[in-house]
Amino acid sequence: MRQAARRLTGRLGRRGALLTLKGLIASLYGYGQLVEPIPDRRGLCLLLKGAPLEVWAVGWIVAGATALVCAWLPRRRDWPGFVAVWAITAPWSMAYLVAWWPLGEYPRGWVAALIFGAFGAVCLVAIGWDEPPARSEPPRGN
Repeated sequence: MRQAARRLTGRLGRRGALLTLKGLIASLYGYGQLVEPIPDRRGLCLLLKGAPLEVWAVGWIVAGATALVCAWLPRRRDWPGFVAVWAITAPWSMAYLVAWWPLGEYPRGWVAALIFGAFGAVCLVAIGWDEPPARSEPPRGN
């Protein structure tokens, strides 16, 4: 069982592991917006002028699914997963930021803007990461 898990994580790599986590979080966030949408939408006023929350929720799910699929692709081909997660978080971050300042409609908008911005920015940092070289370790006992 351990050997299979090692093979799986070796195949996935660190970039794939990050994409898997980001994909799961994005998909679950989108699903959560479909099942039980956030009640306070003041920070999303600009986004909701462009499309209803259900459309944005599906966007989160699609971005998450893209990241999950791309997690299993080779390093130079996994970039769409990173871009998809960043692309869904960027408008949310900007909407909250603008709702805080200059519009002044949502006093806590800066907090949400930083959270969504950081969640997406990690993808922009990780997209340039190389996988560390494979280590050759002697087999461990038990």
